[in-house]
Amino acid sequence: MARALDYVKRAIPYIVLVVITSPIVLMYIMLFVASFSRTVYGLVPDRITLSNWNFLLTGYIVVPGTGELGRYPNVYLVTFNTFLLALTVATLEVVISSLAAYAISRYSFRGRNAFLSLTLILHSFPSITLLIAIFYILKSIGLFDTLLGVILVKVALELPLGIWIMKGFYDGIPWDMEMSALVDGCTRLEAWWKVIMPNVKGGIASTMIFAFLSGWAEYIFILTFIVSEQNWTLSRLVAAMIGDWRFVDYGQLAAVSFYYMIPVVVFFLFFQKYLLRMTIASKGPL
Repeated sequence: MARALDYVKRAIPYIVLVVITSPIVLMYIMLFVASFSRTVYGLVPDRITLSNWNFLLTGYIVVPGTGELGRYPNVYLVTFNTFLLALTVATLEVVISSLAAYAISRYSFRGRNAFLSLTLILHSFPSITLLIAIFYILKSIGLFDTLLGVILVKVALELPLGIWIMKGFYDGIPWDMEMSALVDGCTRLEAWWKVIMPNVKGGIASTMIFAFLSGWAEYIFILTFIVSEQNWTLSRLVAAMIGDWRFVDYGQLAAVSFYYMIPVVVFFLFFQKYLLRMTIASKGPL
């Protein structure tokens, strides 16, 4: 009886996890099935077809009801823009937040706690409330309708989160390690690069994951600050495909949406394994 109760206690978390995740997994399954279906009705396709994925060969989306190509920008150009945005945002945020968080963690200065609280408060502000101010700033510096302008905005708004993440990892490193490097003749910068940075790879990976996902999924700034179609990202392309819901090719839309998901899932899985290895390494042999 006791063993049975023990099995039940162990099974409860898994049961709860299955119940919570089942609707999410079901939605992704339906999206995958719909991408190979002529008509979208549910989990069972009425007719399996590969025509929804023709954009991989032509590079262009078919306009529903007309069969025309070229109304939307080239899919591979849009994909490149999306990668450029996400990777640049992730790289800049990792570099800047690593340096800023190190200074905040290691140096005592007046107003440090107030500065940290202010960055957290600013990060909690809805981005949509800043659109008008950002619009005028980008217009005045000539970066409106450019990916560089959106990248700078994203980095600026995401930095508080990156700084908080990296500061937590820096705070977990004892001063003795850094002092030993300084005694051995390293400069402060050398000690940071050779001693501190190898011990915060988990924080770097975490910051990069959040920044990359945020950049990859960015929509509101692309919609507001990008006019030229050659600067679109995949989120903007998917939104444009929806258009008037009465003329949507849902099979093609499902295929493009699934295509939009694949790279970011691969990226997350890669860094998830990396984070797991870092965690195990920090704890030592099991």
